[in-house]
Amino acid sequence: MTYRVCFVCTGNICRSPMAEHVFRTRVEEAGLSGAVEIDSAGTDGWHVGEGADPRTIHVLDEHGYATAHTARQFDADWFARLDLVIALDASHLRTLRRLAPSPQDAEKIRLLRSYDPGAGDDLDVPDPYYGGPAGFEECLRMVETASDGLLDAVREAVEERAA
Repeated sequence: MTYRVCFVCTGNICRSPMAEHVFRTRVEEAGLSGAVEIDSAGTDGWHVGEGADPRTIHVLDEHGYATAHTARQFDADWFARLDLVIALDASHLRTLRRLAPSPQDAEKIRLLRSYDPGAGDDLDVPDPYYGGPAGFEECLRMVETASDGLLDAVREAVEERAA
């Protein structure tokens, strides 16, 4: 049975597509492509149907990641088919918890940086939208670091299901 992960930020044009593509690469490199499905969405619908922010595309391309993306808005009905919903900051976490139809669904929601043992108490991936290229690079570094820990957790969940 496929394990499904969805990354969520505000507009689904910067942080969540970045996390989606980085994590998809990690999953492919780990040989788990057939067992894990990855996507992303935004808490708001401002950019539905648009591509990722050009600065996101640039930083992903510069670091060898895929860049194809179409923004969409998270729908509470998706909880039923998702195993893990990854929020990029505390505001997304709160919004997703309000949308969760049940306590069991709310338990599926985690902050991405909670998978980074070096993150300490600062678990938000800052929104790079209103800044320059350095913010997108910083965002990518945070996403890459946390994706390693997330991969370990997802691999363990996939192995438990298979057992």
